[in-house]
Amino acid sequence: MTLVPALSDNYIHLLRCAATAKVAVVDPAEAAPVVAALEQRGWRLDLIINTHHHGDHVGGNLELKARYGAAIVGPAADRDRIPGIDRAVADGESFTLGACPLTGIDVPGHTRGHIAFHGAEDAVLFSGDTLFSMGCGRLFEGTPDQMWHSLNRLRALPDDTAVYCGHEYTAGNGRFALTLEPDNADLVARMAEVTALRAQDRPTLPTTIGVERATNPFLRADLPALAAAVGLDDQDPVAVFTEIRRRKDNFRG
Repeated sequence: MTLVPALSDNYIHLLRCAATAKVAVVDPAEAAPVVAALEQRGWRLDLIINTHHHGDHVGGNLELKARYGAAIVGPAADRDRIPGIDRAVADGESFTLGACPLTGIDVPGHTRGHIAFHGAEDAVLFSGDTLFSMGCGRLFEGTPDQMWHSLNRLRALPDDTAVYCGHEYTAGNGRFALTLEPDNADLVARMAEVTALRAQDRPTLPTTIGVERATNPFLRADLPALAAAVGLDDQDPVAVFTEIRRRKDNFRG
């Protein structure tokens, strides 16, 4: 797995099936850094995978498709907004990169047609802008209830699942998380790690589902401690999630 930085804070994910040498790119924000990474390694591109339609995730689609003849895979729920799409994947459907299978998990909330891709055999998840390290995506087209349900689907994956998301938002997310759980030892330790990595201009990804379960307030909205932190007594997780998301949207840390 190769993280390719793009734009101001995007990550493009370049992956290669060891058994077949087939190569895919996930969410190419722009073509140039992908081409550079491929040429540096002497690879050709076989597949373009999109999690959702936003321009900073599909901006390189058509140029890369024209250059390499790569097929484009994206969410069936959003097929009309994915440039150049060849195959639309619905919830629970699988496809392969060479011998490496990936399965779609519908995760609406950030957008109405967002999908994540899970490789169970390799314990990897490409979460796009649904799940970030210590955060989640803004609700541009979905509802809090949808996003909470989507995050619960991802939270249920095995703890050792490596999570590759679309942006380097970890430090800011962690600073916000600490406003809610300043005494969470796992969160404090993760932030120390993140601070050290960013001081060296190194990526904070991948994270894991296990780390996120312990540190990400958006995955912890059903815990009494988070309900108390946002001043809610009924502990309804959707209400708690909604308030956490509102606070994060207004956070300027």
